[in-house]
Formats: sequence, structure tokens, C-alpha cells
Amino acid sequence: MRRAAAAGRRHGGYASRDNLTAAKARGVKDVAFHKKRGLAVEDMVKSRWVYRKLRNFRAGIEAGISCLKRAYGLARCTWRGLDHFKTYIWSAVVAHNLASLSG
Repeated sequence: MRRAAAAGRRHGGYASRDNLTAAKARGVKDVAFHKKRGLAVEDMVKSRWVYRKLRNFRAGIEAGISCLKRAYGLARCTWRGLDHFKTYIWSAVVAHNLASLSG
């Protein structure tokens, strides 16, 4: 069961009292939306520290995705089929990891 969840700006439309209640009902203890949309931080998470941690985690994930899209051509996959798609993603992630380790 998931303990915490963070929704990014692409999912900012999901920030609502109903979605917060639904997530809490499913056992998610801490939920951090990028745009609060009138929700209090204390309603989403147990402390502002947890909210900052979830917000920063989401920002780090977004940065990684942005790097893969810009530097390794993941904005568009031109290979056809699921197996080829998996190979395309795998090769880009391995190339990124090797570049990160080397320098």
C-alpha cells in the first residue's frame, strides 16, 4: 500500500477535495498536489516538512524525465511495437546512467 503520493503540474487538475478524500480512503497517508487549489497543506500531509519532501521528490522526477526527453530523444519514439518501445526506453536510460556515472 502506498504511503505517500505527489501529483505534478500535468496532473494539477486532480487537486480537489474529492480526490484527496479518495486517496486517503485508499490508505494513502500523505498526498501532495503541485497546485493546492484551496486545499490546506495540513489536510494533505501530516506536516509542512513532509509536503516539502514530496514536492521536491516530484520536482526531481520531473527533472529526470526532462533530461531523458531533451538529451536522449525520448520526446518521441519512432520504433514500432511494444518490444521495440521497451528497447528504446531501456537504451536511453542505460545511456543516461552511463553518462551520469562517468562524469
